[in-house]
Amino acid sequence: MAEDNAHLVRGRVVKLDRGFPLVELANGELCRCKHATDLVKNEHQRAVIGDYVMLDIPNSHDKAILVSICERENAFIRKDPAERTVAQTLAANFQLIIVAQPMKELNIRRLERELVLAHETGARVVVVLTKADAATSDAELQAQCNLVRERVGEDVLVLALSSIDGRGVSELASCIAPGETAVLIGRSGVGKSSLVNLLCGAHRQETGSVREGDGKGRHTTVSREIIALPNGGYIVDMPGVRGLGMWEAEDGIGAAFSDIEELAEQCKFSDCKHINEPDCAVLAALAAGSIKQARLDSYRSLMQETKTMRERKEHARWAAKAKRRH
Repeated sequence: MAEDNAHLVRGRVVKLDRGFPLVELANGELCRCKHATDLVKNEHQRAVIGDYVMLDIPNSHDKAILVSICERENAFIRKDPAERTVAQTLAANFQLIIVAQPMKELNIRRLERELVLAHETGARVVVVLTKADAATSDAELQAQCNLVRERVGEDVLVLALSSIDGRGVSELASCIAPGETAVLIGRSGVGKSSLVNLLCGAHRQETGSVREGDGKGRHTTVSREIIALPNGGYIVDMPGVRGLGMWEAEDGIGAAFSDIEELAEQCKFSDCKHINEPDCAVLAALAAGSIKQARLDSYRSLMQETKTMRERKEHARWAAKAKRRH
């Protein structure tokens, strides 16, 4: 097998557009690739941004052949919005996830969902409040930052950023060490491309205006690309992700809602649902005002979503086995 692979070269997927990965080799050469037929048929897998891959580069082809995908260190995964029981991997092999939320249009429910999926990867997490210059006062900005800090916990850094005065940019840049890769997520219009331009110190990404009709941002990033930063780190500006369906996210929920999980360990019953059970530490904290009803509702909803997805996957697995028998 070693002899069969002797002619293969290793590289990393640095850009995805039009279905053909762009792979950077160790010598800096860039190769446009297509997936090997066997990989597509047998693995049902495609390379994603950040993947390390093995390539066959025959002289007779205009594109290299992507033969295999190396084992991933981690991956950002959501439920495929087009399928009931299929996962969709959006990025792989990174050390930091930056969750971007607009300061004036902070969406706590979406933030909680983003945090669950981010924590599930095992990478470090930073939350940035973009367009901080839109705050009418320092007090308003501080209140928004404090609101987010209450939700994300002590282990997650919260920064306010401004593309107007550069506030918070150096602090965020210092979070991405040389050689590390950060993945930037957030819905369209939160200022991700502007943030990338600030980190790069140059105009790398197109930015879009805000639509007058609904105040929503225009979708400017249409491909996924690894962008080199001046300090030797890298960042991936993901296209705005609307759907953030849960996929095997129990660990991520535990990290994003660590306050509720810690309380749950004090409940009388190990399988307490925190609804009306006796001696429920979570309900006691709710009554005392230590946790908010909206936060508990989010926790319950995400746990139920994950449970439902697990049941659908199991049903699909049994249905597939039954189909093969017949």
